[in-house]
Amino acid sequence: MNNENNLKIIEKCTIAARGGMTLLSQEEVNKMMEVGKGGVHELFRKCCLAVLNCDAKEDDAMAVLERYPDFDVTLIPRERGIHLRFVNAPAQAFVDGKMISGIRDSIFSVLRDIVFQSTEKGVGNYDLDESFDITNFVFEILRRGEVHQFGTEPNLVVCWGGHSINRVEYQYTKDIGYQLGLRGAHICTGCGTGAMKGPMKGATVGHSKQRIKDGRYIGLTEPGIIAAEAPNPIVNHLVIMPDIEKRLEAFVRLGHGIIVFPGGVGTAEEILYLIGILSNQKNQGVPFPFIMTGPKESADYFHKIDEFIRFALGDEVAELYEIIIDDPEDVAIKMMAGMDQVKLYRTKNKVSYYFNWGLHIDSSFQFPFIPSHENMAALDLYLDRPVEELSASLRRAFSGIVAGNVKEYGVQQIKEKGVYQINGDKELMEKLDDLLQSFIAQKRMKLPGSTYTPVFEVVK
Repeated sequence: MNNENNLKIIEKCTIAARGGMTLLSQEEVNKMMEVGKGGVHELFRKCCLAVLNCDAKEDDAMAVLERYPDFDVTLIPRERGIHLRFVNAPAQAFVDGKMISGIRDSIFSVLRDIVFQSTEKGVGNYDLDESFDITNFVFEILRRGEVHQFGTEPNLVVCWGGHSINRVEYQYTKDIGYQLGLRGAHICTGCGTGAMKGPMKGATVGHSKQRIKDGRYIGLTEPGIIAAEAPNPIVNHLVIMPDIEKRLEAFVRLGHGIIVFPGGVGTAEEILYLIGILSNQKNQGVPFPFIMTGPKESADYFHKIDEFIRFALGDEVAELYEIIIDDPEDVAIKMMAGMDQVKLYRTKNKVSYYFNWGLHIDSSFQFPFIPSHENMAALDLYLDRPVEELSASLRRAFSGIVAGNVKEYGVQQIKEKGVYQINGDKELMEKLDDLLQSFIAQKRMKLPGSTYTPVFEVVK
């Protein structure tokens, strides 16, 4: 069937819960019904639409909503869990009228993390103004998402990188994933396309050759970004964290090492987040393999990143990471060796393999940053600040640009008030603007084929 925009839709569909959402008490069902009819409903609707809008060619949350204005989802209480009824859903999520199995699983992950998590049971025991409680809350969300594997040796590699990458870079991410898969590593990404999909796709082939049948392909996202980075079809464990800060904490506490591929401002945000944490004195001596890599065609991208980091934060922080160009096998070998060191350290210090409780994360990296024009203009971007403080502020600057590019709140802010103003040390602003302009020139701000209009101005 077609709607008024001549888009293929499924007019009506009802699916039954499976997984953890089948094991609910009547009290939990009743609470979910109350929450699902309230203010959470619109957020739940948007996230469901993003999941159903698989293989989308856009990364604009508002554009997705405009394409399917009549889409809706309703919770239906049943004794055996919750059923969901969809109206005017994107047809690409269905085969012969039946919802694709992987998409169905992701939909119930959305139900768990958006609706169920919003009930009293989800947040009532945590004070999210306290650093300790934030970490425990992150752990609880991941536990409900069934991503923890007790007793399994360190083998989970987090892969960061952009959704807007070219074919050569995408193939390279697949090659890395393949080499990791051959060595028994599992993959965690931001769950979207590009550098988030490639490593998973490559790992599936490596796992298949090694007859690994329980490969883990974990996708971590958050409500503001899911429309821009809708779950790719390989993800078999989807978890939606409440905000970007908890998403980032989940990455570093869940993973045993991180590989960074070419990307844009979101990838720069992730790099600065990790540098800010690893450079903290309390984390010195904690092994955490951190590799940036890409094909030879992407060497200039990493040169620009490395140059900016060294200028803003000092040459010593560059010792936290290694840059490897055009050598997937070497990346995989060094990552596996790094995870061996992680195992030895955590065994010796009695730190769990499945969640890094021992890593210190300062509250400046935990509390949500609201990218208003006032907050963006007030960022303290000066070179005389300690490394972890300046990296935290730079991380927020990049996070705000991400919001202005693709998140509904940020896009609306830009429409209403114009571009974000970013102020600070003159030399630092020149380097920052140079880096951002290189992202634009390399077409890393939007999906290929999209026209990018800057949402920021660096005041120099």
